[in-house]
Amino acid sequence: MDGATIPRSPSSSVGDYLKAIWESAEGGAASTKDVAERLSVNPASVTNMFARLRGMGLVEYERYRGASLTEEGLSEALRLVRRHRLIETFLLDHLGYSWEEVHEEAEKLEHAVSDRFTERLAELLGHPDHDPHGDPIPSADLSLAPEDLRPLGESAVGERVRVCRVSEDAGVLAHLGERGLVPGEELRVQEVRVLDGVVTVEDKDGVFHTLGPALAASIFVEPVGYGMG
Repeated sequence: MDGATIPRSPSSSVGDYLKAIWESAEGGAASTKDVAERLSVNPASVTNMFARLRGMGLVEYERYRGASLTEEGLSEALRLVRRHRLIETFLLDHLGYSWEEVHEEAEKLEHAVSDRFTERLAELLGHPDHDPHGDPIPSADLSLAPEDLRPLGESAVGERVRVCRVSEDAGVLAHLGERGLVPGEELRVQEVRVLDGVVTVEDKDGVFHTLGPALAASIFVEPVGYGMG
């Protein structure tokens, strides 16, 4: 680790980068471009931070090949992800926030509370395993149960699916929330248009929803079966 030591409580900017690498990498390396877009910063700043994080022992980084988290970096990222998703759940369940508001508020609060607070929050909430958007919450030992989800648009016509996770984009959440297309909702896939990616689904009340490709890509589902019975 080049003689450097990992700070006991990494700064908020370090934490934000570790989370962004974890969210972008999906088990591999996160590119400078992906992290820059996720954090709304310029690529040069990302390159400099990647080098700094490498010196702290939190990432493995080679120029032009991206950054991947070390064991220490992964633990810190998952610690913040757990805290963030528990705060989101608390804001929705106890403080009257809408599900499109909780992400930005949790981004601000996650660096201001302690691990002790996080665990008290988990106990208060009954140790939930998913946040309001359907994202899994790492357990207290920072493990994540494997999931096998797919974008709605990859479903077959006639298939019955359950919504499990949705994008955290506020505009998308507002649109889906108004239509009841939320985690736990079961849908029947009526049409998947190969030409333009438009997907039409039927909900349990018999209401049809036509979703453009961007919206369909923001909904992740698991199969339930076929038909509506």
